[in-house]
Amino acid sequence: MKRLLIIILILIIYTPAQQMDRLFWNGGDWRRIEKTANYDPELTYMMKVGYINGVLDARLFYYLKAWTMEQAFADSLYAETVDYLSPRELVKVLDNFYADPINGYIPLPSAIIICNMFGERIPMNKIDKYIRHSKEWINRMILENNQ
Repeated sequence: MKRLLIIILILIIYTPAQQMDRLFWNGGDWRRIEKTANYDPELTYMMKVGYINGVLDARLFYYLKAWTMEQAFADSLYAETVDYLSPRELVKVLDNFYADPINGYIPLPSAIIICNMFGERIPMNKIDKYIRHSKEWINRMILENNQ
């Protein structure tokens, strides 16, 4: 009994500490959804679409909140198109994007913007620049968070 209590205590302490350094969902989390859904394709799809819809709803909420304060600022802050692709298309493009291990640590909000850039047929040099910028700022944030 005492041993079980110690194991539970360690898990309670370790689990929040494990998530402490996490700033955003990334490719690892995106790929892990399938395992969480017990490899059921329909459930996996519904979970991914639910996450995407939640991210887009939150973005709209904060855009409207900023827009009531300062319209020009809100328009410039939220200038990227994130709803060019349908949720079904976005799931497919995100799956393909995160299939490349080098994109694994790019945060999901940035990946959504990148995938919509692919959909809009924005020139690859601009997309590559945005990907590079995303990698640089997430690395910078992680380093600052660890100090």
